[in-house]
Amino acid sequence: MSVTAERTSVLPFTVEFAEADMADLRRRIASSRFSEKETVSDLSQGSPFDTLREIARYWGNDYDFGRVQATLSAFPNFITEIDGLDIHFIHVRSPHEDALPLIVTHGWPGSVIEQAKIIEPLTNPTKFGGDASDAFHLVVPSMPGYGFSGKPTETGWGPERMARAWPELMKRLGYTRWAAQGGDWGAIVTDIMAAQEPEGLVGIHTNMAKTVPAELDAALITFQPVPEDTPPLNEEEQAAVEQLKFAYSHVYYAYLMGSRPQSLASLADSPIGLAAFMIDHDHKSLQLITRAFAGEPTGLTRDDVLDNITLFWLTNTSVSAARLYWENTKPFFGRSGVKLPVAVSVFPDEMYLPPRTWAEQAYPNLIHYNRVAAGGHFAAWEQPEIFVDEVRNGLRSLRK
Repeated sequence: MSVTAERTSVLPFTVEFAEADMADLRRRIASSRFSEKETVSDLSQGSPFDTLREIARYWGNDYDFGRVQATLSAFPNFITEIDGLDIHFIHVRSPHEDALPLIVTHGWPGSVIEQAKIIEPLTNPTKFGGDASDAFHLVVPSMPGYGFSGKPTETGWGPERMARAWPELMKRLGYTRWAAQGGDWGAIVTDIMAAQEPEGLVGIHTNMAKTVPAELDAALITFQPVPEDTPPLNEEEQAAVEQLKFAYSHVYYAYLMGSRPQSLASLADSPIGLAAFMIDHDHKSLQLITRAFAGEPTGLTRDDVLDNITLFWLTNTSVSAARLYWENTKPFFGRSGVKLPVAVSVFPDEMYLPPRTWAEQAYPNLIHYNRVAAGGHFAAWEQPEIFVDEVRNGLRSLRK
C-alpha cells in the first residue's frame, strides 16, 4: 500500500482510556478548590456554586468513569486522514439497504456523545416501531480539535474547511447521494456545506437555522438598533429580534474563545473549572443542567452531562475545541445563501426561534418547517424521540 493510500484509508478506531488518566481525573476532582457562593439568587452570574459542588460530589464519588468508553464503543468507530488531519467518526450502516446516508455534525460544547441516543432509532427504525423507509446510514464525525479527531497545528480549520472535508469523507465511504444534519456549529458547517453544493449532497436538516437577514444580524451582534430600512417586523420576527439581543449579550464565552482561546489553559488543568465553563452555554441549557444536578427530572441526566465533560477532559480538547471560535469568520445566525432543499426544526428553548418568514427567505427550497413542543439547544441529546421524528419527517421527500 502506498503512503497516499495509507493516509486516505478508513481504519477501525478503538475507544480506550488509560486507567492512570481516569485516576488522575478523580484526584483532581477531589482536590478542587471552590470560589465563594454567588451573590444573587438567579443564574445571572453564571454556573452556580451549589451546582458545581454537586457536580464535584457526584463526578468524584458516584459517576461511572467507564460510561463514555462503553457508550462510544457500542458503535463502529473509524478514523481517516482528510486534508492533513485525522478525522474520527462513528459509522453505522442501516440493516435496510435503501437507507439514505446522513452525516450529522455536533457543536460546542458538544461531541459525538450528543448523537449517541439517535443512532439506533435513525439507522434501525423498525426496531423502534418505525418504517424501514425512514432508515438512514449514519456518519457522525468528531469536528477537528474535538474528541478523537486530530488537533490542528496550524490555522485554517474553520467551518468552511470542515464543510469541504465532510463531502470527501462521504465519498470515501462510497456514498454518492446523501443528506446532512447539524445543530450549533454543526448547523453552521452544514449550512455552509449546502451553500457550496458539493457533489452528492441532496439536502439538509437543521435545528439551528441560519435565517437572519445580513444587515439585521450585523446590527444586533454589535448591539446596534434595528436598521431603519428594515421592513416592518411581524410578531414572530420581533420576538426573534429580542431573543437575538439577549443571546448576543449573554454569550461572552464565545467572544473569549473567539479572541483568546489559548488563555483558557486553566480548562485543561481543572476539571471543575472545565465543567463550570462548559455548562454555561446558554441560559435555558444552564437552567436545564442545574435542575438535573438538583435532582429534578429533565431532558438531560447528570450522567449525560458528565459523559460529555469527561470526554473533553480525557481527550484534553478544551482549548483545541475553543479555537474553532477563533477560526470562524461566518455569522452564527446570518444567512449563507443555501439553494438546496432545507428542513428546519424549531425547538422552543433554542437561543432564537427562526420565524417561518425568515426561513422561507433564507431557504428558497424550504421542504419542512416545524415548531416542536419541547427541547432546546442540544436537541438530539435532550429530546431524542422528537429529534428523530423531525429528521425523518424533514428529509422524507429527499428519498428516491
